[in-house]
Amino acid sequence: MSPRSASVNEELRRRSRERLLQSTVELVAEHGYEATTLGDIADRAGAARGLVSYYFPGKRQLLQAAVHRLMHLTLHAALEREPRSADGRERLARAIDAVLGLARDEPLLMRTHMAGILTADGFVQCPEQRRLAALLRDTLAGYGSADVDADYPLLRALLMGAVVAVLMPGAPMPAARLRAELFQRYGLDWELGVPPDGGPPGGTLDSRL
Repeated sequence: MSPRSASVNEELRRRSRERLLQSTVELVAEHGYEATTLGDIADRAGAARGLVSYYFPGKRQLLQAAVHRLMHLTLHAALEREPRSADGRERLARAIDAVLGLARDEPLLMRTHMAGILTADGFVQCPEQRRLAALLRDTLAGYGSADVDADYPLLRALLMGAVVAVLMPGAPMPAARLRAELFQRYGLDWELGVPPDGGPPGGTLDSRL
């Protein structure tokens, strides 16, 4: 039996990493961060426990990579859903709605993710984060940004702030209100993206203001 080629080995490593990331998302969403062990993640992924440490220095870094992967997949699906659109304003609206939607649909996971970013380890750079950043940067370029390098960090900060505000224990802000503020900031019509039921808070949103 001939040895596997380098390309086959690379594909196997990619699949193993993907299974670990998906298992992390599932387990943390089901049981919380503290109750989820690296052994649990490896078992769910059907991988050797030592493989987790091979790919990731710790559980916090693994979780950030897993959530960044989920965000990238969610954002990509939102941008490419039918009817597909090349309109930059529609695509930015879809991106904003996709991120706010994750805060709504995965509150425990996203709250844990944001809390981890604020720890001593801070924001972790990883392949999944870079793919997410590239997609957001491309969305800004299509929207018409004249300086993506300056506008991307601002958009990232605004989206992170909105997620924190939605998930703030004891004092959450309505997602519709945050959506309205973001849409006004970028001059987007309320009807773009996936508008929530009930219309904009406080009446008609004039994106020209």
